[in-house]
Amino acid sequence: MRRSDIKNIIESIMFSYGEPITIKELNLAINEELAPKEIEIMLEALIKEYKENDRGIQIIKLDDKFQMCSNEKYADYIKKIIEPSKKRVISQATLETLVIIAYKQPITKNDIEDLRGVKCDKVLKTLLDNGLIYEAGRLNKTGKPIIYKTTDEFLKILEIESLKDLPNIV
Repeated sequence: MRRSDIKNIIESIMFSYGEPITIKELNLAINEELAPKEIEIMLEALIKEYKENDRGIQIIKLDDKFQMCSNEKYADYIKKIIEPSKKRVISQATLETLVIIAYKQPITKNDIEDLRGVKCDKVLKTLLDNGLIYEAGRLNKTGKPIIYKTTDEFLKILEIESLKDLPNIV
């Protein structure tokens, strides 16, 4: 298979899939004997092409995943076509809990409640319903409590690539 074909396959997978995808997942889908570094090089070439040609789409990096999305430069035009969803205003309690999870993850509900000093069942449900956190498994200790982590959606909303880009807490 030609290199240009593989690059086109990557592009079509990312366009169709719509969600963030890892290099490993792309490599499995292509089913060629390619080194992950080769897939990464092709992704970087696509990113560069879209930027240089000022395209309407772009590929963004979210931690160890990549996602195709529209170019933010054209957001006003997209908004004219797509009815914007109602923005949900999150409460101070929800925001505090989200910040705790972002900086302390993986973290259990009990640990969050210990830090905040109040129950957080409703707040966690709100964050889960809005796709900002997810249940990342259970701790192997008494009661097997659920641990929570932030999602890629959280990174997108903050417009950061990785949790490493969060501001340092003094």
